[in-house]
Amino acid sequence: MLNYKYLFIGGGMTASAAIEGIRSMDKEGTIGIISDEKYKPYERPPLTKGLWHETDLDSLFLEMDERNVTFHLSTKATKINREKRIVTDSAGKQYQYAKLLIATGAAPKKISKESDRIIYYRYLHDFNRLQELIKKHSHFGIIGGGFIGSEIAAALRSSDKDVTMIFLEEGIGGLIFPTKLSSHLKSYYEEKGIVVHSKSKVMEITERGKKVKVKTDRQEFEFDALVIGIGVSPNVELAQNSGIKVENGIYVDDYLRTSDPDIYAAGDVSNFYNSALNHRMRVEHEENAYEQGAVAGKNMAGAHEKYELLPFFYSDLFDYGYEALGDLNPSLEIVEDWKDQYEEGVIYYLKNGIVVGVLLWNVWDQVEHARELISSKRKIPQKDLIGLLPK
Repeated sequence: MLNYKYLFIGGGMTASAAIEGIRSMDKEGTIGIISDEKYKPYERPPLTKGLWHETDLDSLFLEMDERNVTFHLSTKATKINREKRIVTDSAGKQYQYAKLLIATGAAPKKISKESDRIIYYRYLHDFNRLQELIKKHSHFGIIGGGFIGSEIAAALRSSDKDVTMIFLEEGIGGLIFPTKLSSHLKSYYEEKGIVVHSKSKVMEITERGKKVKVKTDRQEFEFDALVIGIGVSPNVELAQNSGIKVENGIYVDDYLRTSDPDIYAAGDVSNFYNSALNHRMRVEHEENAYEQGAVAGKNMAGAHEKYELLPFFYSDLFDYGYEALGDLNPSLEIVEDWKDQYEEGVIYYLKNGIVVGVLLWNVWDQVEHARELISSKRKIPQKDLIGLLPK
């Protein structure tokens, strides 16, 4: 049996930050990392952004303090014995721990089987598979109009590929953007040469010969390859089966402890309370992965630090880019403050007159100001929001 002072299940960005968090408190304690990926920790956001404009895959991998860190890659943890503090993997190997971090992330929601030509895009091996397909094929289908769908569609089109998007919403980003901006973004993608089929429900996906066929409630399509990005679900099965509290992710306290005080959870899989918004949330974005991982690592090593950050997220869509914080729900009260319509502006999301979300559209260096605004919980007349940001 292998024995570690600190054991992680999951080897992504959260794990890399947790290593640094531990090392800031404990320079030598042994760390073991069980990861079902074959790679050491790497940045995932560039898989749909910057990596498409670079050729150096090495730039993806994270530098970290690896003293007394052992990676068990291509290894799946299958059981946690909380009483004995033992994790067992699919090969029957056992790992003992003093403190355990669950950083299992989330898995893509699936509506069909995965294959050489059907990719549920999330990991480095998905990027590599898609790059191989790009070398051979020209017509790509995208199912989904959210983060993954919109970013991959832009990346493929920028690589001179024929791209068709299919999604349920009326416009691109329809689940977070105001209706008019979402509709504009759809038109913008069409101007870029992407064929967009909104308000379309996928009924069937099949492979025939060397083509992927997609049948919707409106028509049928045929593609060389298909990328599917319709959201993710947190990987909670391992925690749930061990009796740890689960509620839209793994339920953690202010210090990122689960219902078992020797087990922590962080990153995409954790459900935590955010004081700025006064509700629990689960976030699938970069800043949260890094910051939560760091706090979890420190606390595993003896600190008593609350996780209080309201994390931001961002995206790049052709020439557009945005950063956002808080609750972005188009059904909320919306105040739009455009310097240049759809080109540069700030959108505020309000609940009972209080700003709960901010979208910075092609507006930069304002995340901290937006964070302060949301955290203040002040009732602000809508007219006073005009011109409030940028500062």
